[in-house]
Order: sequence, then structure tokens, then C-alpha cells
Amino acid sequence: MIARKPLRIALAAAVAIGIPSAAMMLPVTPALAAAGDLDRAVAALRGISTMRASFTQTDRNGQAVNGVMTLKRPGKIRFEYQKGVPMLVVSNGKSLTLVDYEVNQVQRWPIANSPLGALLDPSRDVKKYGKLLPTGNPDVVSVEVRDPNKPEFGVMTMIFTRNAAAPGGLELTNWVTLDAQNQRTTVRLKNHRYGVAVADNAFTYRDPRKSSRRPR
Repeated sequence: MIARKPLRIALAAAVAIGIPSAAMMLPVTPALAAAGDLDRAVAALRGISTMRASFTQTDRNGQAVNGVMTLKRPGKIRFEYQKGVPMLVVSNGKSLTLVDYEVNQVQRWPIANSPLGALLDPSRDVKKYGKLLPTGNPDVVSVEVRDPNKPEFGVMTMIFTRNAAAPGGLELTNWVTLDAQNQRTTVRLKNHRYGVAVADNAFTYRDPRKSSRRPR
């Protein structure tokens, strides 16, 4: 069994899943993304009907865990962690849920209260609260999403690379979130697969609390 440290990692993803480390390694120059890249980023996110990808999630202390992310429109996502990490983060399209099977606890937040809303509902969050950040690389697009009127919802910065095979010609490769407590979480994606068959019951979970054993 992995120690309790993964709880901090999973909780960070649930609450906020900042500027990405990948972006920080790029030269900081006045170069700006091409005109219309914000619209292209929104189109790329909206163009994903379903997607499955491997992820590596790293907290601000450098501790990393791996797993598989499954996404389905509208608004559904699942983070299945590696064996030995008794956590599950799942969204049913309305709320984001963290399930801790080690201590039999379930925590839930409205999607709108998390920067993950930018990923799950890009038409609402990215267009209204997003802005392009300079990367110094014409093949990399960085989009920061924050609601200035609700700083408690945190910040999400998404990094895309140009890829003609991806929906909209941009592929989401990683993101970093910063929550209201200044907790940073980095998620990197690889092995993207688009248009895979995903059943709706992939976004349910077994409730570990004694009062309910039914899938939610």
C-alpha cells in the first residue's frame, strides 16, 4: 500500500485538476501565439467526443503518480490511479467527486467551482475567462483560465501542441492548476486516443461508505 501522501495528490486534482513546468522551460520572449489560437484551443477541446490517455500527476513537492484519464462529452471525466493508490476522481457531468477507498470517504464539488470546468465545459470557461500566454514556441499554445471575481476557484493553465491528427489541430499535452491554497498540481498526458468507445457507467463509482454500497 502506498503511503497517505497520494491523498494530497488526488485531492489537488479533484479540487483544481499556475504555469506548467513545460511552459516554464520554454524561453520567455515577447513572441505571442498566432491570432485566433484561443478560438482554436476552444475548438480543439470541443472537438473531443471521447478521449483516453495515460497521465502523470505531480504535486508541488515532486511526488508523482500515474494512471489513465478517460474523457467524454459533455462534462464527464475519470482519473483511474495506478495500483496501490486507493483513490478515484470522477465527474458525472455535474459534480466532481473524490473517492478515498482507504478511509471510506467521498468528497464532492460542483464542476463550476474547479478550474477543471475549463476542460469539461470549454465553451463556458475558456472563452469567458481564458487568455493566451506567450510561449516563445510557435508550435506551443498556452491558455490560462481564471475567474478574477472568484479567486477561490483557482487557476488552470493548459498547454497544447500543434498536431494535425488531433481534433482542431491542437493536442492537449499537459496542464497545471493552482488552487486557492496555492497548491500546485501538474498533469501530463501521453498516448492520446480519440473517438474510443466509452460507456456512461465508466463515470460511476462504488461508494465506500457503509450507508451506501450502490454505484453512484
